[in-house]
Amino acid sequence: MASRWSFAVLVVLAASLVACDPAPTSTGEQPPVRPAWQPLTLPPPPGPPGRVLLRDATACAGRWYAVGGVADADGGTRPAAWTSLDGTTWAVVPIVADSFYGRQNVLSAAACRDGALAAVGAKTGGAHGNPRVSTWRQGPDGALVEVSASFETYGGPKAVNVSRLVGGPPGWLIVGNRSSGAAAWVSPDAADFALVEGAPELASDGGGITWAFDATAVPGGWLAVGGVLPGGRIDRDPVAWSSADGRSWRRTTLPGTDRYEELQRVVLTGDAVVAVGLRGTAFGAWRRDDDRWVAVGGFAGAVPSRVPSVDALVAADGRLVAAISDGTSRAVWTSVDRGGSWRRMELPGPVPAGVDGDVAVVAVGRRLWIFVDDGVRPAVWTAEVPADGGVERRGEGPR
Repeated sequence: MASRWSFAVLVVLAASLVACDPAPTSTGEQPPVRPAWQPLTLPPPPGPPGRVLLRDATACAGRWYAVGGVADADGGTRPAAWTSLDGTTWAVVPIVADSFYGRQNVLSAAACRDGALAAVGAKTGGAHGNPRVSTWRQGPDGALVEVSASFETYGGPKAVNVSRLVGGPPGWLIVGNRSSGAAAWVSPDAADFALVEGAPELASDGGGITWAFDATAVPGGWLAVGGVLPGGRIDRDPVAWSSADGRSWRRTTLPGTDRYEELQRVVLTGDAVVAVGLRGTAFGAWRRDDDRWVAVGGFAGAVPSRVPSVDALVAADGRLVAAISDGTSRAVWTSVDRGGSWRRMELPGPVPAGVDGDVAVVAVGRRLWIFVDDGVRPAVWTAEVPADGGVERRGEGPR
């Protein structure tokens, strides 16, 4: 069922992108930001050699983490994770898998809270070829341990997908989708997640079919983002949900147009929340100030015949950094005015789009980390970005 739902979503999205009006003018006319990227090295995980997969990264409380897996020549996979105390020197995180599919997981989403890591992974398998999802939490000894859960917590006949994981003062939250629409999983300690499906305003209803992409911790609870497809239409409208406990949710439809619009990533920056997603045939940002959402800057046109996506969104030191795929290649854009305007940031090299690759971003202060998987080999780069968003030349420091 998950595969059929995913295929249907992609068809609707592709059709909407082709049919919608031309995208608003991008704010990318300025010269790109050119950080002085410096390469870093991740040590190989223990076990048989294979291609290292990088899928997500995070940092908190003086700890950096990256997650993914290892793929061998025969198509087998196993989970992998790395950690650093300074963002420069990295070590492998021990993995303790408990199940048949857990030992084959590729970790796709990571979050940390109070310096400790949690992750979500999956491996396609079983009679129907659906993803077999596992969650993972870091134990007192530093190892990342698979958390046992019943099959229908994340799978079963109502499964569609499990998307993003976030940590915060309320605990841990996963957002994703079930056949009833947007759904959530909540846990105080990442040791036992409770499924929240069919919740009023979160799930699909007379207002349309809902889909959740991402979430972030905010003062007083959680905020999740996604889209809603009203009846009789093929284009989504952007929506956000707020909750104090991850179980009861309130839906807000954001300012939109007759284009296909949805929010795919969200982050808290200062007192404001900024979300980035699709706005017709381009990418756009929405900002919430004092509980009022406004549409702000747009950037980077998408390829109409392909399915675009926002791969990452982070905030630090007054800067937003978004990693996107236009369906052909991946790029990074940055904003220093809370999403009002955007400039492209040069990556260390080209990164093609595709299911075998990814880009993850971490920001701490004025320093960025880019985790690149181009489908052939992984790479990690770091750079300090000047406060004015200009070009930093190696050895000169910020200008």
